[in-house]
Amino acid sequence: MKNIDKLLEIEALLENITKHFAKNNLLRMKFLYFVSEYQNLSVGMIISKLGVKKSNFALMSKKLEEEGVIIAKQGELDKRNRMLFLTEKGKNELECYKNELNKYFNDDNHDVDKAIEQLNYYLNKKI
Repeated sequence: MKNIDKLLEIEALLENITKHFAKNNLLRMKFLYFVSEYQNLSVGMIISKLGVKKSNFALMSKKLEEEGVIIAKQGELDKRNRMLFLTEKGKNELECYKNELNKYFNDDNHDVDKAIEQLNYYLNKKI
């Protein structure tokens, strides 16, 4: 099996598992995760990490703002940039999701941890 085949299989398997715990709203959980982890990035950079269209991102962020899950602020250094932050409600929602996933993937395995860390490093360099 070639690397691309392995990556496609891994992506499909992970999406199926994570979608289950996200109650079929995986994009929402990905959105919350990236906003949480990359608070210092502009909206444009978060969009490229998520791999969604700008219009889809705008719709999702508007909905989440209306629900009180995120807040948007003008960038401090560059006023043209919008920065997104999770509210307490958003943090709680993301934490519940991550806790459910953690229960499922609670194996302590150094080899798996190392492989995930290396794959994460590699993919972040590519994006």
